[in-house]
Amino acid sequence: MPMPNRTLLARPFENHSRRPASPHSSTATMDIMGVPMSFNRNEEIYGEGEAADYLYKVASGAVRIYKVLNDGRRQIGAFYFAGDMFGFEPGDEHASSAEAIGDMTVLVLKRSTVLALAARNGDVARQLWRITANELDRSQKHSLLLILSAQERVTSFLLEMAGRSCANAELELPMSRQDIADYLGLTIETVSRTLTQLESAGAIGVLAARRITFRNSGTLNRLRPC
Repeated sequence: MPMPNRTLLARPFENHSRRPASPHSSTATMDIMGVPMSFNRNEEIYGEGEAADYLYKVASGAVRIYKVLNDGRRQIGAFYFAGDMFGFEPGDEHASSAEAIGDMTVLVLKRSTVLALAARNGDVARQLWRITANELDRSQKHSLLLILSAQERVTSFLLEMAGRSCANAELELPMSRQDIADYLGLTIETVSRTLTQLESAGAIGVLAARRITFRNSGTLNRLRPC
């Protein structure tokens, strides 16, 4: 897959004049360090094995993080939405690839600059710690999700997406059913069949391929494992 054009990254990351921000906000401090870059649907943001020189924050749209297994199957490890940061790695290379789900924009931050700022700014250091802890928690929950039944996986996924998008009665999913299947370790047929079962049980309504309405949240919560 071709590398995205990174010419914007040559612009200085220390330019703080573009957006006003409170000096007490670690989030705002990191935001003004970022360079905006736009990506088209299914365009690669970074690839597995590439140098992890940059961190990313979703400004608009959504991202999927994935690996291609030895047998050719794709395993999606995480989804990121507006406000989420991604690209954190324990080593110097990316362990997975990142792709734009649809047309989107990210803020790109130089990793070394962020780490240098964290070394002298306690608020930024604490913000990075929170992000890292949340990532670990999300990864652990995803691993546990993969041992559940198909119905439990799909139910948990819908409730997670509703919580992250602040959806009430209706949920608009940015990802395809194939994306959902690859995230949950299921086939697309199993995902579609499970959604139909949940609809028949009166828990949800499937208004369109990516639009779900919650008809009975109590039923959904009972189907979700504790």
